[in-house]
Amino acid sequence: MESGSVREGFRLEGSDIDIMYWLNNHRVIFGMSQSENYYTENKTLILSDSSESPPGFSLLELLTPTPYRKFQSACVPMNDRLYISSSLIKQQTQTHYFPGSIGHGPCESGEVRGIEYDLAFCFACDFWPRSASSWINRCHSWPDREVVNEIVRNGCHFVPIGHPLGLHEQEEWRMSFSLAEHKLVHSMNHCQFLTYGLLKIFLKEVIDKQLEETNKLLCSYHMKTVIFWVIQQNAVPLWCPQNLLVGFWVCFKLLLKWVYEGVCPNFFIPENNLFLSKVHGSAQRKLFLKLHGLYEKGLVCLLQSPSIRSYMTIVLYNPRLSICSNQDRMISECDHDKQLFNEIDPNTSYSPKNLDHCIKYLHTIELMIGEPLTQYQVLMLQRITATILQSTAFTLHNMYTNTGHNKQMYIADRMSCHMLKLTAKFGCISDMMYIAMFYCKTFRYREALNITEMIKVKLAQPGLMYTNHVDPERYTEAVGDSPGLPR
Repeated sequence: MESGSVREGFRLEGSDIDIMYWLNNHRVIFGMSQSENYYTENKTLILSDSSESPPGFSLLELLTPTPYRKFQSACVPMNDRLYISSSLIKQQTQTHYFPGSIGHGPCESGEVRGIEYDLAFCFACDFWPRSASSWINRCHSWPDREVVNEIVRNGCHFVPIGHPLGLHEQEEWRMSFSLAEHKLVHSMNHCQFLTYGLLKIFLKEVIDKQLEETNKLLCSYHMKTVIFWVIQQNAVPLWCPQNLLVGFWVCFKLLLKWVYEGVCPNFFIPENNLFLSKVHGSAQRKLFLKLHGLYEKGLVCLLQSPSIRSYMTIVLYNPRLSICSNQDRMISECDHDKQLFNEIDPNTSYSPKNLDHCIKYLHTIELMIGEPLTQYQVLMLQRITATILQSTAFTLHNMYTNTGHNKQMYIADRMSCHMLKLTAKFGCISDMMYIAMFYCKTFRYREALNITEMIKVKLAQPGLMYTNHVDPERYTEAVGDSPGLPR
């Protein structure tokens, strides 16, 4: 599962990719009664035991045998029971496949092609922890009840990192609410999301530049926690673009209060103080003084951010300048679609290994079609469907070529042609080339040439976009200038 700022929708410089992965045949439960929900012949059950751990942390007891030697060797005996050690599991699962990768908290961290990544093994839990039940009762105004119910249904995860002040730091696991946080970020309105982004930029370009001794005390997770609390507590009367800086300032004041008190309550388990092991003593005092110095400057402190300063100075030097806050008009249709396809294309390169994989993918697509999808998700699903159908068509052809069974070859050929023609109806213009390729592969050269001529005509249309290559004026003339509207 992808998590972190990229999945949340940010494309800021230095945004990393966070990946959490787990085994589907292992599940964590909070009580023995929950074991009745599983068939233990094919599921390894793990019991969460938080009786001796700080809030938000837990020991994981292996209840049923695991078939994996790595997990067996990561178990340690305590109190006549077998527990999975978080420190040992990290040693077993962090492969350091990419050169230069290092262990960082629960993750294996590194950089590939200029993109930073965090890779974390975890265990999945289908249930909502009792220690986070107070969060459900707090959700009166935000998020709405449907989102709350979905978050609770999806449960949580356990990542291999213990509390530095806990009794069993090497064995403990931390509860992760990454999936819930993703849902909450996507429940934000546009202004709330911009405020969250502004906080992230402010942290990286202003707070972290104040003093080397304090530049690692705060992280983007603290910014996320701040915005969650501010939204839920209705601290900002109206979240709208005109109040963007108001929302930012309310968040900054709450952060300042937390640093002064040395307490940053986890949004789901408030008893879990996120500052407990880092923000204390002389480092806490120095951080507070630096933040208070920024606070005394007022909103002018944002001018210390190179990313923000360029926009603010334009307004400061032109007081009569009218700033458009309508998000539908802040980006042109052409730029909007370029970014959209830049997001879609890297995530649609699926290569099923065999026909069984193709069928499995198609079945998943069939299930997703029945789900309520946004217009962007529909477009993404169309591209994925086209890719899978193309792979299925050629896989089917290769299976029955030269088998000597003419009837099967004929049926496979018809099915392959049908799938490729189907992709041409809802795919890109270039997807028609797969039909021409198939005709060449089956020695129907005249049909292949006819398809090629049709493609040439379509490619001559004005306003076509090929990756980042596009004529903005002709594109706007062809499709209009209303970004985000279905076409």
